[in-house]
Amino acid sequence: MAPHPVSPSPSAHGARSPAAALFDAIGADYETAFADLPEQLAALDWLIAELPPGSKVLDIGSGTGRPTAERLTAAGHRVTGIDVSATMVELARARVPGAVFEQVDARDLVDDDAAWDAVCAFFPFLQLPRADLDHQLERLGARLVPGGLLAFATVPAEADGVEIDWLGHRARVTSHAGEELLVRLRAAGLEILRQRVSVFHPRHPAAGPEEQLFVHARKSAAG
Repeated sequence: MAPHPVSPSPSAHGARSPAAALFDAIGADYETAFADLPEQLAALDWLIAELPPGSKVLDIGSGTGRPTAERLTAAGHRVTGIDVSATMVELARARVPGAVFEQVDARDLVDDDAAWDAVCAFFPFLQLPRADLDHQLERLGARLVPGGLLAFATVPAEADGVEIDWLGHRARVTSHAGEELLVRLRAAGLEILRQRVSVFHPRHPAAGPEEQLFVHARKSAAG
């Protein structure tokens, strides 16, 4: 069965948003820096164990396709990845031909209410303005079928447009502290099944240790 298609809004946010420019510049270095991220691999193991074969999975901020789309596709799931970066989409299509990848900003997705058995969102919203970040957190529950699963990760910090050096590039980041993120996910209709904060050391000479929050969640079966 083919992966689920996505429909971008006609009023797109633009292919050369700051996030697109950042990840076009980083390219395959991102995969190298964050290869074998233990909590991400654990989240994928959880999804593979819980999802029935052929499930429709949306991977927001799909990057190079590895490891998320690659592992889920190998497990028999229909994966659609979206990313704002043309470079990332090109790399992912070459690495994981069994999945579908589109250059789409998550803010421009339409017609995806209750469309997905699972959503993966590993660090995709950190470059969004605060209002857009909050709206995307609200949308995570709506995108899932009743009983659908979410694997989510971000950097938990109270930050609003803070400029940092990251993987040798300047980046502007926005997030919430950990407990506030959990409050917002619960408000989106999600039951938190597991939460873990850990520290990861990216494999990159310009990167320091990074605190990360990983969440496994499920949408209520009642919708």
